[in-house]
This record gives sequence, C-alpha cells and structure tokens, in this order.
Amino acid sequence: MDHELAPEVSELRRTVRAFLERKSSEADVRRIVDGGLRRDDDVWRQMAGQLGLQGLLVPESFGGQGTSFVEMEVVLEELGRSLLPAPFLSSAVLAVSALTAAGDDGVSADLLPALAEGRSTATVAFSEGFVCRPGESTVVARRAGSGWVLDGRVDAVLDGASADTLLVVAPTENGLGLFAVGPDRNGVTHTELAVLDPTRPMAAIDFHAAGARRVGGDFTDGQRWLLALGAAAVSAELAGATQKVLETAVEYARLREQFGKQIGSFQAVKHLCADIFVTAESALSVARHAARTAAYDPSGLAEAASLAKAYSSEACALAAEQNIQVHGGIGFTWEHPAHLYLRRAKSGELLFGDSAHHRGVLAGLLGLTAVPAQRHAPRALAHEEAGV
Repeated sequence: MDHELAPEVSELRRTVRAFLERKSSEADVRRIVDGGLRRDDDVWRQMAGQLGLQGLLVPESFGGQGTSFVEMEVVLEELGRSLLPAPFLSSAVLAVSALTAAGDDGVSADLLPALAEGRSTATVAFSEGFVCRPGESTVVARRAGSGWVLDGRVDAVLDGASADTLLVVAPTENGLGLFAVGPDRNGVTHTELAVLDPTRPMAAIDFHAAGARRVGGDFTDGQRWLLALGAAAVSAELAGATQKVLETAVEYARLREQFGKQIGSFQAVKHLCADIFVTAESALSVARHAARTAAYDPSGLAEAASLAKAYSSEACALAAEQNIQVHGGIGFTWEHPAHLYLRRAKSGELLFGDSAHHRGVLAGLLGLTAVPAQRHAPRALAHEEAGV
C-alpha cells in the first residue's frame, strides 16, 4: 500500500513533531505521570491555540478546521510517538466525531466550539465495543418528564474521571441513543481504574437517575461507525509509537558495544531490528490506508479499520518487546523509556478489539465462515480400510 503523504500533510506532521519534541519529551511525560497529573494545561492550550489540533475534525461552522481524518491520522501518529499524556483521543477524536455523527446542530453549537478551542474536554462511554467484553455497559436511558435519565454502569471510559462532558451511548425503548451529561454530573460517580498505560487514564462510571440531554436520533449506526474510527485512531497511535521504537532500537544497536564491536553487527540483533522495521512500515501503511478510507470512502471504514487493528494490535506489541530485547538488561528498568512504549502497545492492543476480534470482523465482512477440522484416521488404519 502507498502511504506517502501530500505536501501539506507532511508539513503538518513536521510541525506537530517539532512541537512535541519540545513539549513532550520523556522527562515531560514522566513529570506528568509521576506527579499524578492528567495533562500539562499549558501544552493543551498551545495545541489548541497555536496549532488548532483539537479542532481538526470540528466543522468550520462550529469553529474548527474542518479537515479530514487524513490530517488527524498523522497527528495521532506523532502523539503515539511522543506518548503525550492528554485527553486528545477521547475528546478531539471520539467525542467530536460522535457529535458530528449525531447531526444535532443545537448540541454541536453548544459543545464543539469549546472543544475546538481546548476550553473543555469530552469523552464517549460506549454501550459495547470499547473493550469488547460482554456486559461492559449496563446503562439504559429512560424518559423522565420532558427529559431523560440514565441508570447503570460503564466498566471503562477513556478519561472518564476528568472529562467535562460525558457522551453516553445507551439503549432506549427504540434503538440506541447518544446522551450528553454535563459537568455538574448529578447522579454520576466515577472510580478511577488501575491501568497498564499510565499516560492513558480510565474510569468506571456509575449513573443513578442522572439527568441527560439527548443528542440527535437513533445512534446505532453512529456507534458502529465510531467504533471503527476509534480502531483506526488507535492503529495510527500504535504506528507512530512503533516508529519511535524502531528509532531507539537502531540507535542503541549502533552505540552499544560488546566484545569491542557494535551490537548492531551481531546477526541476532540485526534480525530483531529488521523485524521491527517491517512491523513499523506495515503498521504505518495499514493505518494510513484506514485514514484515507475514513476520509474518502466511509462505507469501507469497517473493513479498513479492522485490517489496521488486526495487524497493529499484535505486531506493534511484539515490536515493543523486541526493542527491549535489543536493549538487553537496561530495557527492563523503570528508568528506561522502553517499557512505556510496551505499555502503550499492550493497552492499545485491547482498545476497540484485539487481533482475534478484528480478524473475526473481517471474516464476517468478507463472508467467510470457519470449517470444522476433519479428524483423519491413523495412516495404518487408512491403509487397512483401503485394502492395502
């Protein structure tokens, strides 16, 4: 697959990378994570005010840039590469996309400008498909007078404890609905979860007759599309993280010496670096293919996103493990950043479905069905039955 970028998209990627190299170094990431912070507020404001990143997917009529997912994909690559701790995926990608998919101009006018300017954040609580586990949400919506209330629990919500607005997908008496729960959060409690990736906080959310505002009409197709977009977004982050993994592995193989030779001259290390290179390039290719499909052929997004996620979920985690092997003993230490990329890869592996889940989705989309394996008779018995 061709994954070359248009000149203006390449320039966006270079600009974002230069910004993040200044603002989200390893020391900056550790300062935020070790300090129990969710983001650097100054960096968040600069991302919105100077670069307009939070508004990339927001339509111009609501104060955003109105760009396509192609531009967003390269930003996600760079965010994955830098491991920036910030609610970008939850707010600027998932929440913005949920609001635009719902097509409710009134709610969009209330929420999208603030999201684009970085003045507030939002996240999505899915009714299914976020962690692909049975019963991950028990939330139901019911009418109460002229409004709606929500009851139940969502097991995992990305940035659920810090978002100003919760966009909750919940069943109603006729189909799925999307509901906005404001910052006052009456009837809402959250429990922060212990997570593998410290740069990506999550929370379980409980709703107890929580008042909510309905956004648009039936959201069944909207959630299906949003889950595919989320899989494509995580694939882009994993592709960017794996590019950084490749760079660090090759750099260390050039610098580290054993027995008077660079370890990169040893065949075993060469093979590890070559394997990481193949993974990095392949992950980049499928992620950018999914982004182009989201932008120019939305009807094919489910297949392209599952292709990207089926590959990156498994391969990128393996590449992060191979990077630790290249680094040897130092790669296992807390002080070295290799484990941070492994944590991001392993957590990204599970969000929006792992490789097995998306292979199943692809099989369904392609009309494939599993054929039970046939039991073969032992060779001697087969010969006997044949009269041999």
